Amino acid sequence: MIVDDESAIRDIIKLFLGVRYQFIDARDGVEAIELYEKERPDLVIMDIRMPRMNGVEAIKKIKDRFPDAKIIVLSAYAAGKTQELKEAGATAILEKPLRRGKVLEAVNELL
Repeated sequence: MIVDDESAIRDIIKLFLGVRYQFIDARDGVEAIELYEKERPDLVIMDIRMPRMNGVEAIKKIKDRFPDAKIIVLSAYAAGKTQELKEAGATAILEKPLRRGKVLEAVNELL
């Protein structure tokens, strides 16, 4: 599952990962929680700053219900928030701008 309020970012991540994977999209933390409960994706790639519910809160809520959830944070605002993100339950943390190699490496490591 790719969670980002910007559709262009979601599309770029899909291009990076190619046809090997199936994707579901969420535009914010509220949608992410709802979709996670329904679909139980193998992996979540989550932005931090989004409307309605930010990524940190969404991670906490997902991890409370599904402790084994694998969540990669991919955000321009991750710098300086590493401890908070890890405490929330992030499995891996990547900073924007997007780098194909880093995204692929993180996804392959977790799947």
